[in-house]
Amino acid sequence: MTRSALIWAALAGFLADQASKYVVIHAMGLSRRMAIDVLPPLLNFRYGENRGINFGLLGNDGELTRWLLILFSLIVVFAVWYWVRTRHAGSVRMLLCAGLLIGGALGNVIDRLLYGYVLDFLNMSCCGIHNPFVFNLADVFIFAGAIGLVLFEPASRARNAP
Repeated sequence: MTRSALIWAALAGFLADQASKYVVIHAMGLSRRMAIDVLPPLLNFRYGENRGINFGLLGNDGELTRWLLILFSLIVVFAVWYWVRTRHAGSVRMLLCAGLLIGGALGNVIDRLLYGYVLDFLNMSCCGIHNPFVFNLADVFIFAGAIGLVLFEPASRARNAP
């Protein structure tokens, strides 16, 4: 179970991201409707095409940026996979977090390959603060996986120390 945790987490993150995008963007027609209020203002679906990185940075830089972002994402995927497999192979928590990060990153890579941009649709606002940004489940998995790797790394390293 320990060794396969990374693969299963990556596959689950990837499939959940791609399935959510298909259902919301295509089946529910968000790409035509542009907005669907789910639980306003807390949760709304807003159609977004992110050609850059977080918050749309580098979004107007064209095809070269697209391919550089794909390459960068694949390098990060490989580096995280290698690091966690060689240094933390016995830690299920680290493998699960790495798997979520990898699955999310690959979900966004597939979007860039298929569409030329990352499909975003989640918008959350609260407490009188309007959030203009949209994101997707892949972004959630990348963020949660990275935070988990940081939080669980010291405990894992202490346990594996000679």
